[in-house]
Amino acid sequence: MAFKFFNPNPKAKRVGDCAVRAMCKALNQSWDDSFLGLSVIAMKEYDMPSANFVWGSYLMNNGFSRYVIPCVCPMCITVKEFASTHNEGVFVLACDGEHVVTVVDGDYYDTWDSGDDVILYYYKKEEE
Repeated sequence: MAFKFFNPNPKAKRVGDCAVRAMCKALNQSWDDSFLGLSVIAMKEYDMPSANFVWGSYLMNNGFSRYVIPCVCPMCITVKEFASTHNEGVFVLACDGEHVVTVVDGDYYDTWDSGDDVILYYYKKEEE
């Protein structure tokens, strides 16, 4: 379990595109393909590509299912803790504060170490 620097943004920008970056890693897509896919849903919903509903819909359209964090410890599971207990699979985490980060086989990928961010819910890539 470790933080891995990941920035597929073609201009190396690091602010405002976390949902696009997370989709790139989770779906193994280019930044352009992820942005376009999110934008199509955003346009249909008259919302922004970074809106939780938009990127969540995009993931569900691509074989992911949504899960909630158990109520035994709401607002206390961090990205780092989640990654340490999810060593296999692809997960996209919705964090408190409107941030999105992808976990792949126990490593979390972002442009900064978001390991202390608290998770609200997550999506998991289902087996094909």
